Amino acid sequence: MAQNVPETTPLRPAPAAPHPNGTGATPRIPATEPTGKPRRGGWLGLSFALIIMAAAAAGVYYYLFMLHPQAAESQTAESTTTASGKHGGKGKSDVIRVVTATAAKGDIGVYLVGLGAVTPLNTVTVKTRVDGQLMKVNFTEGQMVKEGDLLVQLDSRPFDATLLQNKAQLEHDQALLDNAKIDLQRYETLLKQDSIQAQTRDTQVALVTQDQGQVDLDKAQIVATQLNITYCNITSPITGRVGLRLVDVGNQVHAADTNGLLVITQLQPITVVFTIPEDNVPAVMAKLNANQQLPVEALDRAGKKELSTGSLLTTDNQIDPTTGTLKLKAIFPNQDNALFPNQFVNARLLVDTKKDVVIVPVAAIQYGAQNSTYVYVVNTEDQKSGTVTMKNVGVGTIEGDKAEITSGLEDKDVVVIDGVDKLQNGSKVLLPDANGGHKHGGATADAASS
Repeated sequence: MAQNVPETTPLRPAPAAPHPNGTGATPRIPATEPTGKPRRGGWLGLSFALIIMAAAAAGVYYYLFMLHPQAAESQTAESTTTASGKHGGKGKSDVIRVVTATAAKGDIGVYLVGLGAVTPLNTVTVKTRVDGQLMKVNFTEGQMVKEGDLLVQLDSRPFDATLLQNKAQLEHDQALLDNAKIDLQRYETLLKQDSIQAQTRDTQVALVTQDQGQVDLDKAQIVATQLNITYCNITSPITGRVGLRLVDVGNQVHAADTNGLLVITQLQPITVVFTIPEDNVPAVMAKLNANQQLPVEALDRAGKKELSTGSLLTTDNQIDPTTGTLKLKAIFPNQDNALFPNQFVNARLLVDTKKDVVIVPVAAIQYGAQNSTYVYVVNTEDQKSGTVTMKNVGVGTIEGDKAEITSGLEDKDVVVIDGVDKLQNGSKVLLPDANGGHKHGGATADAASS
């Protein structure tokens, strides 16, 4: 709706005061125009102030939310907590709920972990020793066989015929030998009677020896033929698992074939070859030289699931200079066939066991500046609340989720294992005793309900 603006009569400037010299004074210029608009210089100052305020706000935002987001979140949380406290929210802003654990004395093992591979004690590629046709296969692929089991049969008929020939030749040569021996006896008698010359007797002795050699040769040929017949029945040289069949029935096989007929791998017992750093070699050798049996655990690829347990068998005779590691061999009964040849495993070698030491969960240990380690110890005021004190501790052996504390803690001390990021020295905490507890890592741990 338009409004009628009344017209205004412009003000007439007041007359100037007379100058002492009689001249007229210069009239004064008003600061604003008759319409009341500010001068142009005022707008420039206001714009400059707004630009400075916007830049300052952007700098604060960048500092809080980009460089120090945790500080911004902390300030936001504190503001929210304060606001909720003012409006009657539940809980006190200065009490922090935590999960605790109780330090306890116990035993902890010193382990060496190395990457390894399952290596069978024996792997045999079964080959034929004679040439012949494959007549029968008495195994199935993947079958467990025992030493001496019949695996493959070849055609033995050619060797049977050769055996008959050798026996016939032996009979012939044996008859010649017997006749030569009879003639030798006659020549011996005639020589004593001075009826023949000694040369005749000597020639007969040589003939007997020649016939005896031929008989021995025939016997050796019989044994060789019988051995070839035995080779036609191929048996298992070890106890183990049969692999995939390499030759089918009906094929002609030769002793010069390189692939063989099948492969047998011994699975029980089986070994694992793994490596350890050269710095740990003296500790291991000291135990072996003292004839101590060192337990070894075979873990899966992730290092979490235990596959089998065994003992250290031996070590290599030199350190690999390219890796600075030493090869060790452990033996496992493998009764359940959990370990398979060429399988990748993690080997854990127990070198020593520390007795009666203070143990806490690894989650309780915090790391500070200059590689310092500390824990928050709970000072109980009642059964539901308490305060925490930050204590520097010395950490020894770490085994899984358990850690040895060499200094700074005593048995039965209660430490915080969850909610540590919100704590400071002297912070008040809500203890979980009123809500029950549970076991954690060998030490007693209690969980607070949120």
